[in-house]
Amino acid sequence: MKIAAGIGENKNIVDASKEVNFEVILTESEEDLIKMLLKKEVHAAVRGSLSSSRILPFLKEKFNTDIFRASLLEANGHKFLFAPVGIDEGDSVEQKIKLIELGAEFLLGIGIRPKIGILSGGRPQDVDRSKKIYNSIEEGEYLTEIIKNKYSVKHYFILIENAINDKANFIVAPDGISGNLIFRTLAFLGSGKSHGAVTLGLNEIFIDTSRSQSIEGYKRALEFSHYLARLKSRNKNADTKTSL
Repeated sequence: MKIAAGIGENKNIVDASKEVNFEVILTESEEDLIKMLLKKEVHAAVRGSLSSSRILPFLKEKFNTDIFRASLLEANGHKFLFAPVGIDEGDSVEQKIKLIELGAEFLLGIGIRPKIGILSGGRPQDVDRSKKIYNSIEEGEYLTEIIKNKYSVKHYFILIENAINDKANFIVAPDGISGNLIFRTLAFLGSGKSHGAVTLGLNEIFIDTSRSQSIEGYKRALEFSHYLARLKSRNKNADTKTSL
């Protein structure tokens, strides 16, 4: 298996590439990284520390699709997908529905039954504290209602700790800004671990990563991309039992 990875200002990706037991092809070019993936010269690509403002528009252009990302996080020994994490993602109900559908399809595609946790901006009794809180809670209730007939789902309101304790494997933040803040708090300030963010809805495997990631963080992202590439090569189906 060959994995491509990008080198930007943060060179930790270089050291991380030396700590894995598979081939990693490094590049400083956003264009070359995506071209290697499109031409199937590699089995997966990891953004590394390349600029998101340059590589994400390039991804949209080359794949002719909107970009939705879901991070694989680990907290208290539990791994789960978490989205939205892009500050401009999940701004509308329609976007969140699309994100949830794509994330659930991804989990099913690697043999995991989705258990979705919806977050919103307060506890149930906080609904009248402000219009913003009211709208967030109402949106969480609406999303839960329309998803429940297709997937296992629960509205946890603002109690993300309960979603993790219940082993939800796909947790959905109220919006991309709060999602990005939760991600950074867990991955960079708390005891949580990031394994990179899978780009949903693509046939190819592209793992997004923060430019601020540590050597260990990049190593986990490389290993996640390699894991997905191996699963894809084995043509795993939705009934196959596996784990994140």
